[in-house]
Amino acid sequence: MERHLTWTVDKSQEGKRLIDWLREKGCSKQVLSVIKNHEGSLLNNGEKPYFRDPLQAGDVVELTLPQEQDTSTIVPVRQEFSIIYEDEDLMVINKPGNLPVHPSVNHFENTLANGVSWLCWQRNDYFPFRCVNRLDGGTTGLLILAKNVYSSAILYEQMKERKIHRTYLAIVSGKLTESGTIDLPIGRKSESVIERCVDKTHGERAVTHYEVLEARTDQTLVKCQLETGRTHQIRVHMQAIGHPLVGDFLYNPHALREERPLLHSWRLAFTHPVSGDEVYFTAPVPADMQGWKWFQPDKMKVT
Repeated sequence: MERHLTWTVDKSQEGKRLIDWLREKGCSKQVLSVIKNHEGSLLNNGEKPYFRDPLQAGDVVELTLPQEQDTSTIVPVRQEFSIIYEDEDLMVINKPGNLPVHPSVNHFENTLANGVSWLCWQRNDYFPFRCVNRLDGGTTGLLILAKNVYSSAILYEQMKERKIHRTYLAIVSGKLTESGTIDLPIGRKSESVIERCVDKTHGERAVTHYEVLEARTDQTLVKCQLETGRTHQIRVHMQAIGHPLVGDFLYNPHALREERPLLHSWRLAFTHPVSGDEVYFTAPVPADMQGWKWFQPDKMKVT
């Protein structure tokens, strides 16, 4: 679908070069390349401008992003997932468990990307699969998809600057009695392609804030807030303090292969890439994580 955006230049921006103004609006090199390669995609007061033109207060700048071509090799295959929110610029999806996000050698057709491709095919409304935040295959909950090159540029920058706030719910092994912060670097385990570990020599800094919501004798429900976004971060960090996730066969020796790590991407908060509004979304807790008192409506507060 073609996307049309319109802005009016205000007095404080008068005299600024158009190219600099566009960059401040979030136009990445890729967006500027689209403008250069598509005649008529950028207008100022209805006329073709030059990037070095100075702006005047009251100028009306129009950006038209053309319909993108389907150049992917993702096979459209119907998958079960729910859409929490959607508009012209983004889609927020509630991903089920044991559904990988991207195709791989072992998962060529049974991924979320295949399901989104199938949905686009049904609608005859293609957009490339641009996943802003990552989730492991077994993790349930919220994912953001950017539907055009402009929204993806802004959302990826927010992710880079840690302005997309992600809150997870996890059920861990053992009884945790105190909340805390884990600040331990994470790196790839030398003998494994998939597994990560705490690596104080070569790892990248990783910070997880966790809050105990409800503790039992053998399990604890925790809320985790990510300050960084390393692969398997919550899973590695909870293992490092002696409380691996229930069902996590990769980091918990007592888990069964048919289980999944009981981890749920519960809440996302960020700035909408076009409107500038502060938005947040929550995803219903999956059936295999329910049964805790904290999930009662009067206790499950969004903070």
